[in-house]
Amino acid sequence: MPIEVKDSRVENMVNPLGIDSLQPRFSWKLDSGESGQKQTAYRVLAASSRERLERETGDMWDSGKVESEQSVHVEYQGKRLESGQVCYWMVMVWDKAGNASGWSGEAYFSMGLLEREQWKGRWIGERRTGERHLMPCPYFRKSFSLNKPVRRAMLYATAFGLYETHLNGRRVGEQYFAPGWTDYHTRVHYQTYDVTRLLGEGDNAIGVVLGSGWYCGQVGMMNRNTYGVSPSFLLQLNVEYEDGTCGSVVSDESWTMNSGPIEYACFLEGERYDARLEWDGWALPGFNDGGWRKADLFEPYEGKLEAMPEPPVTVTEKMMPADIRRTGRGTYIVDMGQNMVGWLRIRAEGPAGSEITIVHAEMLNPDGTLYTDNLRLAAQRDIYVLKGEEENWFEPHFTFHGFRYAEIAGYPGELKAESIIGCVVHSATPRTGRFETSDPMINRLYGNIVWGQRGNFLSVPTDCPQRDERLGWTGDAQIFIRTASYNMDVSNFFVKYMKDIADAQQPSGAFPDVAPDAGWVEFKKRDHLKWMAPDNAGWGDAGVIIPWTVYLMYGDQRILETHYEAMKKWVDYLLATSKGLLRPDHANYGDWLSINADTPKDVLATAYFAYSALLFSRISGIVGHTENEAIYADLFERIKQAFVQGYLDRQSGIIKGDTQTVYVLALYFRLLPDEWAPVAARRLEALIQSNGNRLSTGFLGVGYLLPALSENGLNDLAYTLLHQDTFPSWLYSVKHGATTIWERWDGWTEERGFQDAGMNSFNHYSLGSVGEWLFRYAAGIDADPRQPGFKHTLIRPRTGGRLTFVRAEFESAYGTWESRWEIRNGVVELTVRVPVNTTATVYVPSGKAEVPAEAVELVREGNDRRFLLGSGCYSFRYEWI
Repeated sequence: MPIEVKDSRVENMVNPLGIDSLQPRFSWKLDSGESGQKQTAYRVLAASSRERLERETGDMWDSGKVESEQSVHVEYQGKRLESGQVCYWMVMVWDKAGNASGWSGEAYFSMGLLEREQWKGRWIGERRTGERHLMPCPYFRKSFSLNKPVRRAMLYATAFGLYETHLNGRRVGEQYFAPGWTDYHTRVHYQTYDVTRLLGEGDNAIGVVLGSGWYCGQVGMMNRNTYGVSPSFLLQLNVEYEDGTCGSVVSDESWTMNSGPIEYACFLEGERYDARLEWDGWALPGFNDGGWRKADLFEPYEGKLEAMPEPPVTVTEKMMPADIRRTGRGTYIVDMGQNMVGWLRIRAEGPAGSEITIVHAEMLNPDGTLYTDNLRLAAQRDIYVLKGEEENWFEPHFTFHGFRYAEIAGYPGELKAESIIGCVVHSATPRTGRFETSDPMINRLYGNIVWGQRGNFLSVPTDCPQRDERLGWTGDAQIFIRTASYNMDVSNFFVKYMKDIADAQQPSGAFPDVAPDAGWVEFKKRDHLKWMAPDNAGWGDAGVIIPWTVYLMYGDQRILETHYEAMKKWVDYLLATSKGLLRPDHANYGDWLSINADTPKDVLATAYFAYSALLFSRISGIVGHTENEAIYADLFERIKQAFVQGYLDRQSGIIKGDTQTVYVLALYFRLLPDEWAPVAARRLEALIQSNGNRLSTGFLGVGYLLPALSENGLNDLAYTLLHQDTFPSWLYSVKHGATTIWERWDGWTEERGFQDAGMNSFNHYSLGSVGEWLFRYAAGIDADPRQPGFKHTLIRPRTGGRLTFVRAEFESAYGTWESRWEIRNGVVELTVRVPVNTTATVYVPSGKAEVPAEAVELVREGNDRRFLLGSGCYSFRYEWI
């Protein structure tokens, strides 16, 4: 069967619009029914028109036949790309026998506005004074005429605040909360839309609605108007006519504005919508805006105006309620059956002026009322005022909520399930991972991990979606990113977030606790909060761990090159602020939310210092800074020596603090001499066993706990912890009905009920970092850092525990990997699927085994036999040990 090219992408996106990279990278996947198949050469054609591409004329770029296996991140090397240009492309490849494939299906991308002077419009909006954030959302409109047929029309837009655009009465795009959250003082993203089909020859109208959002609404638990006071937007509609001429419609002083039905919209407070104030036809041509006033003009933006690199926030799923119950108060409690993030879309009709109030919460009190104590200052309340006409559907525009339950008051008539739709929203990162086992509890745990990621990956990786916080905590992100990368394609999501981290880096080199900054640094200065250092261990280190993980999981070297100097500045800062290569007083959060195990902060900080130095040494070698590779490798060794001398008791083998986390980090970060690692592993084992086979790790230890056990001969103990369902454990919350990961091990307990309402989220992904172990160890699908992005993969499943079946699928940049094992009558049957153009090393226990004929045995080492495989689907059978 001939090799086939599929799933063509540019910058990890399918047919992206408005990119601004002058050297965009092409990727494609391959399919073949023949085992061991691979690409040996490729040819890329890029053309300025669909017609030229159909004639196989690459007037923009013809790579010629390139002898290479590279099928991911192939850089464009053609003519200079210009603003607004559409480029059509396709690729063909040659297989291992030299046979050529057919051409791939047509793909395309378009460029954004690459130069600031190409933005012809002005920033316009509503000028406000003071610090009020609950203000009506302004509506803007402009009528215009197109006097000849349109060939293509592209809309470019951004805002300080949030915006919705409407053309001729129809909403543009499916994105919510555009332009996304950045440090607006430094950069703002713009979006590009193909609106050709929304325009017509003759009269047209365009409208924009602005919300406060992150820019001038309430952000976090301490700030309002963090970046500014007045919302504004910049818009440009470029029109290309059939006769080859062009024109533009832009935001300027000719636009008019007025308030409308959205009386306020706030992420934390919620939204109030009065349907009686609607402007019928406001975004249609012919609307009389004689009573509207001129839009306010704003000064030009001096920061970076960039194309949006990450996936947009969209409605990714719609759900029906699991249950509706009428209360004695005349209200309704709606149970969605799943802790989710988004909003309720509700259908209603009733007398004019009737108010429907919806309050959202994650849990119920014992008496059946909403548990809202953990929301702190967040109201999570939407209000709809009916206009007294026909039945209507209502939903918010510029807010979201974290909830499973909602209480609805004031609903006219009987509320039925068909009148409610739950809209699930998050950054539309495509699902790449699937994981299932023979244990329904573990399956529910994995589902909770995925739902926690869905609920918190919204423009930035937030810490929680319900209370008055929702900040991009860097420590949470770095401990979870490996899990996140298995679950979904988060490559571009973290490319964007790493820019947020770099933007918030201090002049000293310190990376932040939260990104975007959101006024965190100023809040610290204002309130003299010394514990809120800008360089907390495990949080600031995200500035190195995140780029490394993106490189490892996606083969993206560009992120390492882009942030190389920022990472170097961080490690140099750690060195400069250390004392004898130890870092006291630089881990103010400690092992956050650990259970009765106070890990010394200097041990944490020094361990992470060593890990950042080690990763930076590897990164230096990858990007060609070989001198720095040696310098920072030596630094790691010296920190390692200081760690041993400062914290290891050579008589007893006890590490300072003697908590599970100190041994986990010492083992996983390779901070101990070879002869002391087994001693540390035995002490870790003893601590777990003396704790009733239960964990005590917090945010910084939990992600490495099971990997450290499995890597040090304690795989059975890792499974014991995984299966544990008494407090504290992963399955404790599952046993008690959790549908997402809790922030705290003790968020709710049978003995004490709800804990610490001030810090108690029931949708908080950090402790879900065990998902990495499920894929890497239970299923055994692991990236090889020598051939990153799963060009070569290590397949080494660890069987154990009560599991008799595990199946994992992972969609890498090359295609789908699968590892499936099942134990039958004492025999392990392992099935492995390897994508075309990749290879795998499969580990099976030493001893008698049935292996596929195509497998090439590499080496027998210790208890393992290793086999090299090319692409295809293979089966192994061996005795269960």
